[in-house]
Order: sequence, then C-alpha cells, then structure tokens
Amino acid sequence: MTWRSLGAVASGLACMVVCARANSEPVANLLGGLANDDYSSILRSFLLLSALAFLPLLVIALTSFTRIIVVLSLLRSALGLQQTPPNSVLLTLALFLTLFSMNPVFEAVRQSAIAPYSRHEISAETAVGKGFEPFKQFMVRQTREQDLLAVVRMAKLPAPRTVDDIGALQLIPAFMLSELRTAFQIGFVVFLPFLLIDLVVAAILMALGMIMLPPTTISLPLKILLFLLVNGWTLLAQALIGSYH
Repeated sequence: MTWRSLGAVASGLACMVVCARANSEPVANLLGGLANDDYSSILRSFLLLSALAFLPLLVIALTSFTRIIVVLSLLRSALGLQQTPPNSVLLTLALFLTLFSMNPVFEAVRQSAIAPYSRHEISAETAVGKGFEPFKQFMVRQTREQDLLAVVRMAKLPAPRTVDDIGALQLIPAFMLSELRTAFQIGFVVFLPFLLIDLVVAAILMALGMIMLPPTTISLPLKILLFLLVNGWTLLAQALIGSYH
C-alpha cells in the first residue's frame, strides 16, 4: 500500500477522532501533507501509527460494535456462564457481526472519499468531510431524539433544527447512549426465558426439600439445552444484524 493510500485511510480515521467539522481542516492539512510526502519517513510512520492507534476507539464509538458486544455479554450472564465463551471469542464474533452490519457504510466511505482521493480527484480536506458523512447518517438513524437533546443540553447548545446542524461532538455520545439503551432492552428480553428456568428449577427443588442442592446445578444444563434447541446463536446474530435495517 502506498503512502497516499495510507494517508487516505488515516484522513478518514483522524476525521472521526476530531469529530467536529469545524476542526477538521487542520487535521486534513496535516494528513494531506502526510500523503503528499511532505514529511520525513520517520514522521510519516509515527503519524500513521498514531492515527491507527485510535482504531479500537473508533470501532466502539462509531459502529454497531457497542450494541453487539453488550448483548453478547448479557447473554453469557443470562446463561450463567462466567468465562464461556471466552472474551476473545465474543470480541471476534462481535467484530465480524459489526463488519456485516456496517458494510453499507464502509462501502459508501470507500466510494465517496477513499477512492476519489486515491485517484487525486479530491483534496484531503474534502475526503475527510465526505468520509465522515456516511457514519453521521448511520448514527443519526440509530440515535434517539431524547438522547441527542440531552447531550445538546449538557453542551449548552441550541437544539439542532436539521441533520446538518448536529455536531459530531454531540452526536457520538448521543449515539453511544442510544446504543447502550437498545442493547440493554435486547438483553432484558434475552434474560427472561433463562430467568424463568432458574425460578422453576428453584421452586421444584424447594418443593422436593432439596435445599442443599444449588439450583444452578440443574438449571445450567437446561438453559444450555434450550439455547441449543432454538439455535440461539444464529437467531441472536440475525436479530442483531436485523436491528440495523
């Protein structure tokens, strides 16, 4: 990959880190010089690695990753499993589900920003603005109005009248708040059948006088069996992907 291609990717990443459109110009100028080989190779490497270091934060803040990983974590708790599946497995599954759900957004960024910039058709500043726009549209669709207004009030700013009036510094935390709320709503629905199994097993053991036997000894295999019979992993993955359409 050439320095110009890396510069295009870094421009989009830095745009999301800076967030505010008014503050994107200095970042665009900096990364434009990076892509045009205006800096030494050591400085270019340092700037690119610094930009890529923000990638995990961008995945959490700007994509569907937060909702998916929270729901998967709640599912593990509902099953009563402490470390199974391991965190690495849940993170990997959440990452690929995020790629599936965000594929239209990534494709829009590639077509509107990265590809034209790689062909020298637009400047770095224009690529930064166009690269962030698909993410903004995605976040606006998934953000609850109440959450956005709450963040705007915390920032002591007037309520936005149109989508163009919404600043990224206000949109991103509002989007994350909405994602957390939705994730916990889905997690509550996931919890209910497993909670019912725990209550039924505990009541039966109490009626039989088996007080010393932990209810989880019986309920855990039953919950796993129920989850397997309904093909729970696939259903949950389909539900999470479908919640963004």
